[in-house]
Amino acid sequence: MAGFTAKDVQLLRQETGAGIMDAKNALTECDGDFEKAKTYLREKGVAKSEKRADRENSEGTISLAETSDTIALVELKCETDFVAKSDSFLKFADAAAETVLQKGEDALTELKDELDELRITLKENIAIGRVARIANSEDSIVGSYLHMQSGRCINAVVVELNGGSKELAHDIAVHVAFAKPAYLSRDEVPEEMVVAERQTLENISRNEGKPEAALPKIIEGRLNGFYKEICLLEQPYVKDEKKSIKEILSGAQVKRFIQIIIGQ
Repeated sequence: MAGFTAKDVQLLRQETGAGIMDAKNALTECDGDFEKAKTYLREKGVAKSEKRADRENSEGTISLAETSDTIALVELKCETDFVAKSDSFLKFADAAAETVLQKGEDALTELKDELDELRITLKENIAIGRVARIANSEDSIVGSYLHMQSGRCINAVVVELNGGSKELAHDIAVHVAFAKPAYLSRDEVPEEMVVAERQTLENISRNEGKPEAALPKIIEGRLNGFYKEICLLEQPYVKDEKKSIKEILSGAQVKRFIQIIIGQ
């Protein structure tokens, strides 16, 4: 192996994740120049990773970074739970969240090279998914909850309140994690969705043979049940189903919430 040694091949494999023949070929093509060989493998690997871009990547993790007044969430997607639990994958997710926390979402472009290296080393379709950054104002409080599984986060929630406390924001975040509301209030539900649901409920009620005169009241009652399923403020609180979320807020207001679930 003119120009390089077996130790060079081993080191190149360790740093790039390349196979032994790929490492040898890279060093041969680059006349033994170690850094050029790394670049050569990276470029070759990126080309291979682009071929993997169409493969489903419904596994992954969600990383959270925070200061006293700001929270950042970054979803990192991959193909298998094996990779999702790997140290290098989790480390990159944490670095991405910290970057968003300190510099904003646009700063993720700074991590492009590291992301490409990760794709090459782990040989999967790895991509950054959903990203969120919430900075609370003077009159708001931010709380969060991470649902962990096998050392990685698979369900992350951030809640911002006007009024209340950090503990209340956390409790609401725990509720959101398990109840999975789609909207904050019924005012946010798209009108076309409400119209379609109302028509469906009317058809169901008629098929059940409900009296015509009673239909309006029956439909409204069932529509209220529909709102309770999808609207946070109207959902029964998971820790005390006799109370709604709106009731346990005790005057505080949910300004917004964000939920990211791996695979959704």
